[in-house]
Amino acid sequence: MSVTCNTIRSQESGDNLEFLHKEISQWRENPSQKIEYAPKKETIFLSGGLTLLQDKLIESALNSLGIHYISLPNPNFASFQTGKAFGNRGQCNPTYFTVGNLVKYLQKLRDEQGISAEEIVKKYVYVTAGGCGPCRFGMYITEYKKALRDAGFEGLRITTFEHNKGIYQGEDIDDALIEYTPTFFITLIKAVIIGDIINILGYKMRPYELQAGSVDRAIEECRTLVSDAFFQKKSLLKTMWKCRTILEGIKLNRLQPKAKVMVMGEFWAAMTEGDGNYNLHRFLEAEGAECIPQPIINRLMLSLWEAEQKLYQSETLQTESTGTMDFSNVKSRVMLKAGKAAVKLYFTLYAKAIGLHDYHIPDIDKLANYSKSYYTLECEAGEGHLEVAHLVESVKENLAHLVISVKPFGCMPSSSVSDGIQSLVTARFPEANFLAIETSGEGAANFHSRVQMALFKAKQAAKEEFEALKIPAYIPQKVHNYLYQPTNAKAGSAARLIESL
Repeated sequence: MSVTCNTIRSQESGDNLEFLHKEISQWRENPSQKIEYAPKKETIFLSGGLTLLQDKLIESALNSLGIHYISLPNPNFASFQTGKAFGNRGQCNPTYFTVGNLVKYLQKLRDEQGISAEEIVKKYVYVTAGGCGPCRFGMYITEYKKALRDAGFEGLRITTFEHNKGIYQGEDIDDALIEYTPTFFITLIKAVIIGDIINILGYKMRPYELQAGSVDRAIEECRTLVSDAFFQKKSLLKTMWKCRTILEGIKLNRLQPKAKVMVMGEFWAAMTEGDGNYNLHRFLEAEGAECIPQPIINRLMLSLWEAEQKLYQSETLQTESTGTMDFSNVKSRVMLKAGKAAVKLYFTLYAKAIGLHDYHIPDIDKLANYSKSYYTLECEAGEGHLEVAHLVESVKENLAHLVISVKPFGCMPSSSVSDGIQSLVTARFPEANFLAIETSGEGAANFHSRVQMALFKAKQAAKEEFEALKIPAYIPQKVHNYLYQPTNAKAGSAARLIESL
């Protein structure tokens, strides 16, 4: 530790109050030797950790802006082992998988491509997410630095993307390596939204494909089209319409009664598509289920909602204490409303173009009303009130036959909700089929076994729901086209289609 925090007083200091008059400083772990980093035009950015599709789309989108950005490979079990080897003990899955994935990638650059560790440290910058609250997620920067130092990459720069504070630098980086302009954020959000839309359609279609792998091949073709549109500055709206034509060519049999499973929980564990959650989504599909994933736009809308609530609380407090309204937050409120409107507009346009008709951006206010009697809305830890709200919503609106909350082992924000508050929800809604399950990097067999037990009940519910309906003598061919997306009170896709006829 090259710099000592001078604001901390030891318990043995007794009546020594000299610390009161010292200048406040922030402890930082600086490299042992001064490093002359590469200029901005030679800097290469690394990141990843979203869905496979979104990581690739973000790579294309940012490179189209002239940013040399590389999306890291999907974290696997080897990443987890590398993270445990170089990380501290007692960390959670997201830490081990993402830290280990970065170290493993840098080791490959050094050992297989022959790039020296010194050159890697000078040229590469890692971009990761930051957080706060009762979570080791807030310690990511320290964990990355410790692992990088022990792996031989001391001094590699890290920039943190803070979900509730915009952008800030995780370290003292003198040069502004990325210009966080409106164009940057709009392009980034477009890539995330398009990834969400295509992912949602993929999960709707893949369980019913007649030819195995046809949906994945079509999605890859769509990804190529969208990536080219970013690079060549083509219309993304027209590109999404081309993707509609590709998806329409997939042959489906949608009259198979399959259990519909909502997957939610801790953000990374519920979203990742790989060893980080034991390939949960693909496992469910292989077991005869249809997944309802939690798109990233849900977390974005929650962050905007939380920011609005803070503004409202500060304005209310100001009015009560002084009797007058402080209008200093008006600009922030207008910006938040404009941000929400822009996100909804882009999502609606792209969704309509590709043919996603029955999905609506979550109404966070409605979800807050669902959960406020169970969860303190001012508590922002983890996924906030969304986990409670989604379970209540799934029961009241009959959205799924099974709700799974997946989280890392020992995840404090998610475990306190899943193992504590949700027990009250399921007591009040005994018809809810809810499974809270942890991942620890190992133990896939036990994880899958518990999922199968909960899934058995969900399959029975889906079968009973379907068989209770009268099957028409004539089934029009349109029911097998993904563009036909009726809405009614049935949970299962097959039952919903029959009910619509």
